[in-house]
Amino acid sequence: MQVFAETVALEALAWLVGDDDLLPVFLGATGASAEDLRSRASETDFLASVLDFILLDDAWVLRFCQAAGLPGEAVLKARAGLPGGADPHWT
Repeated sequence: MQVFAETVALEALAWLVGDDDLLPVFLGATGASAEDLRSRASETDFLASVLDFILLDDAWVLRFCQAAGLPGEAVLKARAGLPGGADPHWT
């Protein structure tokens, strides 16, 4: 599951970097720098933050999944496979 999650997250990062409108929003929202995109791409916590960001908007999820040829639920499934991605239990 983690290999799938990391693969989807890396695809999401590549997609995000290629989106001239959305990338500055991600950088501003996360405080990440262009250097972070290169140097932290192999860190699962950074990849999780990419998926968390995309999951903020259903339209972003659908745009990414369409571009990557993935089903719409792939981002959520990938996020669950990275650190901190387990569904919270409130009981």
